[in-house]
Amino acid sequence: MKTIIYWFRNDLRLVDNPGFAQACGDADYLLPVVIHDPQTMGLTEWGFERVGRHRQQFRNESIGDLKRQLQQANTDLCELHGKPADVLLKLAKTLGDIVVYCEQIEAPEEKSQIEAIRSSAITVREFWQSSMLDPVDLPFDLERMPDIFTSFRQSIEAAKLKYALPKGVPKHVPDLPKEMCGVAQHNAEFINAVAVDFEGGESKANLHIDQYFSRRLPDSYKQTRNQLMGKDYSSKFSPWLALGCCSARSIASRLEAYEQQYGANDGTYWLWFELLWRDYFEFLPFKYGTRLFHAQGLSTKPINPTDLRLLNQWTNGQTPEAFINAGMKELSETGFLSNRMRQIVSSYWIYNMGGDWRAGAAWFESKLIDYDVYSNQGNWLYIAGRGTDPRGGRPFNVAKQAREYDPDGVYLRKWL
Repeated sequence: MKTIIYWFRNDLRLVDNPGFAQACGDADYLLPVVIHDPQTMGLTEWGFERVGRHRQQFRNESIGDLKRQLQQANTDLCELHGKPADVLLKLAKTLGDIVVYCEQIEAPEEKSQIEAIRSSAITVREFWQSSMLDPVDLPFDLERMPDIFTSFRQSIEAAKLKYALPKGVPKHVPDLPKEMCGVAQHNAEFINAVAVDFEGGESKANLHIDQYFSRRLPDSYKQTRNQLMGKDYSSKFSPWLALGCCSARSIASRLEAYEQQYGANDGTYWLWFELLWRDYFEFLPFKYGTRLFHAQGLSTKPINPTDLRLLNQWTNGQTPEAFINAGMKELSETGFLSNRMRQIVSSYWIYNMGGDWRAGAAWFESKLIDYDVYSNQGNWLYIAGRGTDPRGGRPFNVAKQAREYDPDGVYLRKWL
């Protein structure tokens, strides 16, 4: 009798979860688990929380939603605490011979977790399932993918690739191992952090996606995506994508169906275009590995020293620039920030305040409910001129950005 542990990582969904579906097909007994790793919950080297309250709450909500869905499928979700290798080794001693199935994540910390588990003589089977495109369909090997996004995009379009087909929910979920029946629990702590317009979980993701398409908001996406305020200026899919409460493939499939019904336009193309940017950042670690996570990135430029006094000014929204302060206040109070403001405040920290880009990236990791290791790293490297972009960095003129994107000062007044 084969016992499989399915370890949910950043794939907190049942629809279009190939790893979980495969586990359901292979197992006689299946134990779904999430693991709270204390290593991810400490302080950064700059002294602030690695995972802030908004991120914690959104993840807790997502886990709670996943648990309810599994209970409806006549099973349960077991929440465990500790280093993944230690937790799974303890389960192996309880359950006997086990195999662990989980999502593949190509980032150093997540890869080291897998290595530690395997060093405990536990078999792990990983599934790559977070991108819109399947790597096996690409017209190039990932180790030789184009460095420049435009070339990457052109290769994808020339091959007429759009997305990999999503999978449905498993028809049957195997029973829990007898040793674990009745012990699964949900003990996440809710902390009263209100993130504007967002609640975690696959159910909430589906509701949001449904209303977005039913209101025909893709049509205006290109025109509004750089706005700073409002619920509808961008898709707002990112919080649920970041934790895998929905999949990029499912959204792309829904987008294609929308185009077939209403016709394609600049807005629908640009929505797919942004999902492709997300794939690009996800695929880069296959080419560059841990180099993307080095202090210098792919560059040889020296690292800016961090003045903690200046870092505190930036993080607390107390810089000499009111526009920057407004953005940093929004980020701290809501756990979210428009893509345009993310670029502006990042640039200001690096180029105007002379800060270490890694401290800024860590602050975003702490605060953003849609923190994603690939996109966060990729975008900060892009702004800092330490990634694959040949232009060597993206400094923004704050006054010009304020005039262009907040000409009447509405955003400024709201947050200050």
